[in-house]
Amino acid sequence: MPEKNKVLMSLGSNTGNRLNMLTKALSELEHDGFCIIDKSKIWETSPWGLTDQPRFLNMCISAETEMTPEEMISTVKNIEKKLGRSKKIKWGPREIDIDIIAIGELIIETPDLSVPHRHMHERAFVLIPLKEIAPLFRHPVTWKTLDEMIGALPAEKMEWII
Repeated sequence: MPEKNKVLMSLGSNTGNRLNMLTKALSELEHDGFCIIDKSKIWETSPWGLTDQPRFLNMCISAETEMTPEEMISTVKNIEKKLGRSKKIKWGPREIDIDIIAIGELIIETPDLSVPHRHMHERAFVLIPLKEIAPLFRHPVTWKTLDEMIGALPAEKMEWII
């Protein structure tokens, strides 16, 4: 029997019906081979990177899958495309964004996949929901805890909505 990989993902949407888009993404992930173990609350957050755009709804999930990391990123990108994601502007508005944050304690750096996610430690909208579902998580490279990474960030107004 193939080994299951535990994967942490961040989902976000800031165009159209944001809540509906997150719900559709969760359904597609389950349909395409990710067994969702836990989900964070849904948070409304300020945009990161390019700040002149609508606010996001963000959440994190933990899941298990028998897919390889390469199959995971391919599946995630296909789901984004199926749900209408179009890359127009780096860090710009998007219908759906699904990021692989971590896969167990793996460290991967390829043109298509960077695990752990290279910006996770800079993003409250990832770290705070992640703490809900994986409170003991440590960054596989720096070994910092979520509390240490959150403590290093500037204060940000985040409100959970569901």
